[in-house]
Amino acid sequence: MRLFPFRLTGVFIAASLAPAFSATPALTLDVWPGSPPGDSKELPPEADQTKDTDRLIAGRRIIKLGNVSRPQLAVFKPAKEKDTGAAVVICPGGGFSILAYDLEGTEVAEWLNSLGVTGIVLKYRVPARDPAKRWLAAVQDAQRAVSLVRGRAAEWGLDPKRIGILGFSAGGVTAAYTALSGADRHYAPIDRVDQNPCRPDFTLLIYTGGFVERGQTTLRSGVAVGPGTPPLFLVHAFDDGVPVENSLLLAAEVKKHGGSAEVHVYDTGGHGYGLRHVPELPVTTWPARAAEWLARRGFLRAAAQAAP
Repeated sequence: MRLFPFRLTGVFIAASLAPAFSATPALTLDVWPGSPPGDSKELPPEADQTKDTDRLIAGRRIIKLGNVSRPQLAVFKPAKEKDTGAAVVICPGGGFSILAYDLEGTEVAEWLNSLGVTGIVLKYRVPARDPAKRWLAAVQDAQRAVSLVRGRAAEWGLDPKRIGILGFSAGGVTAAYTALSGADRHYAPIDRVDQNPCRPDFTLLIYTGGFVERGQTTLRSGVAVGPGTPPLFLVHAFDDGVPVENSLLLAAEVKKHGGSAEVHVYDTGGHGYGLRHVPELPVTTWPARAAEWLARRGFLRAAAQAAP
């Protein structure tokens, strides 16, 4: 059988191996007007680094996008009649080495679209630039992305007060630091885009890491939770190799500072399941719980109801 490749964000993938969700984004745009802050090293070409021997997730391959030096947003819009005006910036995981671009990116956008939410996949820089702060380049890209989406809210039919962020694993670290940093950017503002607030209005963290000291059960020093932290929704499996304390202790710290967090911990499920449902793993039903949380918090109200 002859295979007909197609292009996805600069990557060629055989059509017979393509993910179930292959919708074309309504819009793709660069996060930065030029080189991202601090970037000087030239990387090999961006490419899907998945191998035939890699573990399948729910029986299917995933895209492992590597060598990302040009951060971009891919905007997936819901059907017009379902559009609530809410939006979520999606941060795929991948250990700050690659991006699980479909499993924790485009497939998430598809789910959000089903809820009437615009899904915006952030292709942030990997591999990590700073070994001491592996999250730094990703968070810079995410903060800029939130400001960029807010600046385009009127143009894209979005409510600028219902712009959320969602991240998996390393993408959860990215999303969390973006939420916790408040107005403090990790880069110097460069243009009018950066006049828009960079803190999201709500945050979803799925099997996040990065907040517990290695081998301990305490939060890392420097994890600052202050007033105004947006409401958090967290999911973790108890047997995840990334310790469940990352979610539990972060939620407890948010509560200590008067914030709000909903935490779902399941006995089993491991790591890296994304939204792919496995009948014998209740952890993979988390999207239903997230949809309930989003609705209860008012983030899924109809666009007509969003006006002040």
